[in-house]
Amino acid sequence: MSAISVIVAGGGTAGHIEPALAVADALRRLDESIRVTALGTERGLEKDLVPARGYPLELIPPVPLPRKLSADLLRLPGRVRASVAATRAVIDKVDADVIVGFGGYVALPGYLAARGGLLGRRRAVPIVVHEANAKAGIANKVGARFATRVLAAVPDSGLAGAEVVGIPVRAAITTLDRAALRAEARAHFGLPAEGPVLLVFGGSQGARTLNEGVSGAARELTAAGISVLHAHGPKNTLSLADTNGAAARYVAVPYLSRMDLAYAAADAVVCRSGAMTVAEVSAVGLPAVYVPLPHGNGEQELNARPVVAQGGGRIVADQDLTPGYVINEVIPLLRDPARLTEMGRAAAGAGHRDAADEVARIVAAIGRERRGQ
Repeated sequence: MSAISVIVAGGGTAGHIEPALAVADALRRLDESIRVTALGTERGLEKDLVPARGYPLELIPPVPLPRKLSADLLRLPGRVRASVAATRAVIDKVDADVIVGFGGYVALPGYLAARGGLLGRRRAVPIVVHEANAKAGIANKVGARFATRVLAAVPDSGLAGAEVVGIPVRAAITTLDRAALRAEARAHFGLPAEGPVLLVFGGSQGARTLNEGVSGAARELTAAGISVLHAHGPKNTLSLADTNGAAARYVAVPYLSRMDLAYAAADAVVCRSGAMTVAEVSAVGLPAVYVPLPHGNGEQELNARPVVAQGGGRIVADQDLTPGYVINEVIPLLRDPARLTEMGRAAAGAGHRDAADEVARIVAAIGRERRGQ
């Protein structure tokens, strides 16, 4: 009896890659004989993230979708055919039983190749689509049309008949014991052992609004006895000369490689509201001030609404996250332990902590059925 072979397709950004890897980990926990292969491109973060997590990565040509009429649009059909052909070769190489797609420009060739795509009908491979965002993207809308199962993080994602399972989050986050790790986490970042800590991050590249809004209130934060762990982005810097003589309370770093320790050190968060960020922050039970990106289709605000509706956070418009807001709203919140506890419980209750395991069970069942097991 041969082992089930699964391809996870979620390259490009961490928002696509992390759910894919969380499901890969859950598949291994479910049945260590399951073979998992990740699909990606040279351009995406998966080139570094996937091998670091111990999974083989197969690279295909990227197919970014042009958003306006241009020469790139004319070249799109040829690029799609090349990427689908490369994906089909990967399917044959690993003898795939299921493809699990998480959206983005890696998932679309996967969906088309699994169906036969633009190369003519060949051996079909079952597809499972997972949509993490509140509004489905083009790739998942295409894949959902011929998927065996369609899964979504929240209701009304735009995919008909989608089953709501939440966002797959890695076990290191869903099982995180913040209280047990608090002392170790604060020592790791050089933060004071006592007193409230505010965690600030704007994604892997940082966010100027968050950087300026929070660092502009550094003096008032430190004077109030609040410490700050601020990931400002590798290409950004912060001016922190005015911290009321308590610069040790304001720790600024380019990037956080240990998000588990960052969450354990914190009492509240100021962050963007990408789907993965909302899922992780709520999974660990942290109160949050969500600052959605001011452009795009508004999906970041939609991502945060369910948690906010449960009382686990607040939504603040990008232009309103000013030093004044931090002084008048965030500082009083950090100085109110009862309120923080109440919001933390609400945040933890708003998520789906077992989403990765649920998706893994669905994928494994489809793979077994295909293998006749």
